[in-house]
Amino acid sequence: MNTLLLHCRPGFENEVCAEIAEHAARLQVAGYAKAKPSTACAEFICTEPEGAERLMRGVRFSQLIFPRQWARGVFIDLPELDRISVLLAHLADAPTFGSLWLEVLDTNDGKELSNFCKKFEAPLRNALSKAGKLVEDPHKPRLLLTFKSGRAVFVGMAETNNSAQWPMGIPRLKFPREAPSRSTLKLEEAWHTFIPREQWDERLSDEMTGVDLGAAPGGWTYQLVRRGMLVTAIDNGPMAESLMDTGLVQHLMVDGFTWKPRQPVDWMVCDIVEKPARSAALLETWIGEGLCREAVVNLKLPMKQRYAEVRRLLQRLEEGFAERKIKVSIACKQLYHDREEVTCHLRRLGK
Repeated sequence: MNTLLLHCRPGFENEVCAEIAEHAARLQVAGYAKAKPSTACAEFICTEPEGAERLMRGVRFSQLIFPRQWARGVFIDLPELDRISVLLAHLADAPTFGSLWLEVLDTNDGKELSNFCKKFEAPLRNALSKAGKLVEDPHKPRLLLTFKSGRAVFVGMAETNNSAQWPMGIPRLKFPREAPSRSTLKLEEAWHTFIPREQWDERLSDEMTGVDLGAAPGGWTYQLVRRGMLVTAIDNGPMAESLMDTGLVQHLMVDGFTWKPRQPVDWMVCDIVEKPARSAALLETWIGEGLCREAVVNLKLPMKQRYAEVRRLLQRLEEGFAERKIKVSIACKQLYHDREEVTCHLRRLGK
């Protein structure tokens, strides 16, 4: 198991290669990254024994920006008949796994394989359990089988506490009918990604206040209102009447890049279509000046050098907060519901 397979959004394979290669160089893990365009995956081929394991142990998955899922393992061929026997033979010397996920890549071909995986999972799970290779134990590694076709699979493994929360890194969120736009799912996914579920009642409570910059028609405001917050929506465009009828929203038709609240708020969220450097500077101002305690902001990406641009902006934020002598946790991820963008979550620590 000396290859690292990483899932991603189609079109971002080069960004994944650049990111994982940078981590490998930092950890002095010998190897090389490779990918084909629009395949929704990349590989890092380790050229030293146990390199993939060492690479995964040296990087927290939650700190990766562009990969949605990862696993260390190897591609194997499967016959059209008796695939289970071939998999059992391949796993004969493998450890016992605590869980099993069958995954596909986020492509049209991958989606067509979903039905196959659903039918194949139950008999495979039974066979692995009978062979003593699968027990329900969250402390044991997860077996991740990524099918490229019915005859080719990546047999991988990953630690449950250092890999994606959901199969293929894709949360199954339902679009609320009453939400004014599908962008609402971006903010909901951000909360699932960056805030432990057991902390929601504390950090997303109905006693809090929030600001939505570039709010119209209210997809992100909807999520704040759903948590019972009082929200100031900043946008020159119209807000959905259903949100205004809640009595929880104040709509100000002003410039989101210049307006500031009279009193600090708990949350600031922003999905304005703007150059990423300007959005990052706005984020630094709000957190740095104590205008909000936590923030979720989307950074729209350029056409080229997207990973390099994100790293540059994150470094600028870190340096800016260091100059202000404040502690801020910074997380950044390209979420499933993002497009040509990444989502940043910042939380001011201490006073």
